Amino acid sequence: MNKEKKLNAVSYGEVLWDVFGNEKKIGGAPLNVALRMKALGCNVAMVSCVGNDTDGIAIINQVKSLGLETDAIIKSEEFPTGLVQVSLSENGSASYEINYPSAWDKIVLNETAKKLVTQADVLIYGSLVCRDSVSRLALEELLQNDLYKVFDVNLRKPHYSYDIIEKLMQSASFIKFNDEELQEIASAMGSSYVGLEENIAFIAKKTNAKAMCVTKGKDGASLLWEGKLYHNSGYLIKVVDTVGAGDSFLATLISSLLTGKSPQESINLACAVGALVAGSAGANPEISYSKIEELMLK
Repeated sequence: MNKEKKLNAVSYGEVLWDVFGNEKKIGGAPLNVALRMKALGCNVAMVSCVGNDTDGIAIINQVKSLGLETDAIIKSEEFPTGLVQVSLSENGSASYEINYPSAWDKIVLNETAKKLVTQADVLIYGSLVCRDSVSRLALEELLQNDLYKVFDVNLRKPHYSYDIIEKLMQSASFIKFNDEELQEIASAMGSSYVGLEENIAFIAKKTNAKAMCVTKGKDGASLLWEGKLYHNSGYLIKVVDTVGAGDSFLATLISSLLTGKSPQESINLACAVGALVAGSAGANPEISYSKIEELMLK
């Protein structure tokens, strides 16, 4: 893709409130990815559903103020805006209690959503939104379009099935896992390997995806791109919470790769941004280029 061209992206899936005790912050993996891509200079639209309630109106207003296209976020009269109770361990690792059903389980495509995807360069989607057939069928319709498709695997028990995960992988140009997700899915598909590189190769053979990345927490990430593996061993940071770190990693990686940066530069940048998010509170902290450069030079 031409370096001068501004990337047009559509992110599909859950928008919701992450609830940390008495505090609420906007979230949902697809929204977190979209907001970081916007911060990195991409044109980004969000396709989702919120309740026609105070929480839903607040999400749309906040997302709009941050520069995302919101005309494809529909309002449900029947289902409430999504809420997720976030619990943090002593080391900042997050666990989630995800309300069901929520408005984002019932995404119906309006004409704006369909048009946005036909004009986009890249569509980002995850697995969690497919826990309900309504949102899953809407996604399957969007996946019929010819554009670059990024699948963000997001295993949240009990909200997934291996059959659906495999189908979503077959539609993808690019797949993102964390190391535990890679091992679990590869094993479910019949892999006897325990090594990360062997399982990356196994998934690449079993799917149509020609590129994928695997995050490894504090140990960085690995990237398969055009038949070669690239690695970053991570950046040392004091973790505040891990919420949204993988989403910002993915946003930075895709934005960089699809606007002409080298694979190694892209994974280095992505690991730095992911680390800085883990070192901040919430999924969508502001991160300056100077902070990124400072961390990468340490």
